[in-house]
Amino acid sequence: MAKKIKVTKVRSAINRAQTQKRTLESLGLNKIGQVKVHDASPSVLGMVNKVSHLVSVEEMS
Repeated sequence: MAKKIKVTKVRSAINRAQTQKRTLESLGLNKIGQVKVHDASPSVLGMVNKVSHLVSVEEMS
């Protein structure tokens, strides 16, 4: 069973690079406070790392 992570958008993407905005969209995060649950795959973890200053991450059990 794959580990899950809960990603929450906590900061705005205004005045950020276009690649960071697209990364947030691909994670499914549009509004501040929005939460999405993803599998902790290497590709998702890389995206989270790229926008780590805009999101908070929790590991789910």
